[in-house]
Amino acid sequence: MTDFDPGDYEISELGPAIKDIDDLGELEEILQAEHRGQNRAPAIALIESRIEKFSEDDDEPADADEMDLASMSTAEVGNALQSVEEVSDLESLLEREEAGEDRDSVKRLIRSRIDSVKGSDEEDTEIEVDDRPPEERHPDLDHPTRDKRHVRSLHGGTYRDMWVYCETQAGELVDVSKEMLGKARDLMDTYNDDYTTDERVVAVLIGSDVSKHVEDVIAYGADVVVVREDARLERFQHKPYTEIFCDMARAGATHENFEVRGGRDEPWRDYDKPRYVLFPATNNGRDLSALVQAELDSGLASDCSGLYITEEVISNPVKTGVAGEKKEFQRVLHMKRPDFSGFEYSTILCIDNPTREFHPQGASVIPGSFDLPEPDAEREGLVVEHDAPLDDDWFRVTVTDFDQLDEGIDLTGHDVIVAVGRGIGDDPTKGIEFALDLAGQFEDAEVGVTRGIVTGSFNFDGHVEQYTHEDRQIGETGQVVAPKLYVAAGISGAVQHKVGMDESDTIVAVNTDPDARIRDFSDYFIEGDLFEVLPRLTTALKEGRFEAAVASDGGAAPTGTPDDGAAEDDRGESR
Repeated sequence: MTDFDPGDYEISELGPAIKDIDDLGELEEILQAEHRGQNRAPAIALIESRIEKFSEDDDEPADADEMDLASMSTAEVGNALQSVEEVSDLESLLEREEAGEDRDSVKRLIRSRIDSVKGSDEEDTEIEVDDRPPEERHPDLDHPTRDKRHVRSLHGGTYRDMWVYCETQAGELVDVSKEMLGKARDLMDTYNDDYTTDERVVAVLIGSDVSKHVEDVIAYGADVVVVREDARLERFQHKPYTEIFCDMARAGATHENFEVRGGRDEPWRDYDKPRYVLFPATNNGRDLSALVQAELDSGLASDCSGLYITEEVISNPVKTGVAGEKKEFQRVLHMKRPDFSGFEYSTILCIDNPTREFHPQGASVIPGSFDLPEPDAEREGLVVEHDAPLDDDWFRVTVTDFDQLDEGIDLTGHDVIVAVGRGIGDDPTKGIEFALDLAGQFEDAEVGVTRGIVTGSFNFDGHVEQYTHEDRQIGETGQVVAPKLYVAAGISGAVQHKVGMDESDTIVAVNTDPDARIRDFSDYFIEGDLFEVLPRLTTALKEGRFEAAVASDGGAAPTGTPDDGAAEDDRGESR
């Protein structure tokens, strides 16, 4: 019986907590505990992925005759089945389970494996796909999306260009819009070379008085700017912004079977929908991206930090239409984001089905993920005025009064960042005070925190509470920083946090756990208690002997620091 309770962990913490558990029985107990407790879908998926990992690592083929099903957990049976290749052996196992423990979960695994093996033995078995619209397949059901049939079942459509939604706040173009334009420019330049074509970067500006940004977005990489101005669009609203963007995206469709609501010819484009589309992963950008992609009947990869375009070979029969056959898909946007585990990345693909195409391939981008490009004032571009009528019903909500919120703290651009995580839990206020003291020894430094501090139930005294709010959060859903020196105290190193600080020139980590994930990407790792280490570093800086403080860390020398004073970090680089 395991003492591990998954309910004690947030999703981002659960991955690192179970990564070293290699007992399948214990993992199965943890999975059942999650089912009985909070029953969180991401947590269940994470634990199951950890269980499945053993099937990838187990190269020894299983002997079906020697498998003692009664003594094996469901996860152990699932792992063993992956190396059973004979249908007759699998059918024998199914009979034995039915005559013995008769567990539904085990029988489902065996039947699934039988179907998989049979499918792999059949060459070019065409999958029958019912491509009728939902209204025809299920006439007895109510279909609230009936009015969206104009965007459904598009097959053989024409797609071009990468669209970038350029968000403005308080009348100014936000930095992430510029970052996306620069990345889009790089992607499409490479794309055009690889595929010998001339597809463009299309910037979208929606709002009040946004025309003033046209020259800027062209300078940052846009070939075309589609602009919609209206005094009613001064502040972001879901309905009008979604309708306007979608009308822009599909207005020029010419596909013969593609009915466009209020369709019109647009001489600057000759395609049904954009091939790719990028949104900022801001509060408004996240809302708009989901609404637009749903309306355009496509998918969305949210909170991405990496993008590239290449071919991808897929064997999934749902995508290929033929069991046992592989198919190469061209021009696939690979959208990289941290996964639920907190210590791995996932790459999301938006792949067409045999009778249905999913475009635009869409992603929202974490601010700070890409370099801010240098504007080129000599660039020229086409400006398109969007003038389709706006429905008054879209503006049912009006803002009568508002308060201008404090913009918060901008952690980017500082030479030094001192960040603290859950390791300050023994004395939260003192932990923040020590971080402030250390940051105060540098001319240009600030204090940041992890999401665990922002969302945790720590009690802080009033004089430090301002340093624990969301505006100082570093990571996937916070700010992305790249200082000359990043001090991470009491931070485990989940990927969500790594995204926000991995580009720092030098990373110094302080942690009592020698196996903390952050050690893998730190230049210096100090094994010690931050409540002892941070004051020593502060004192050393005051006295001008920082190197001595790094060597005196409360218990162990920094990782890779030789006796002669030179330091070689975990990545094999000398500092």
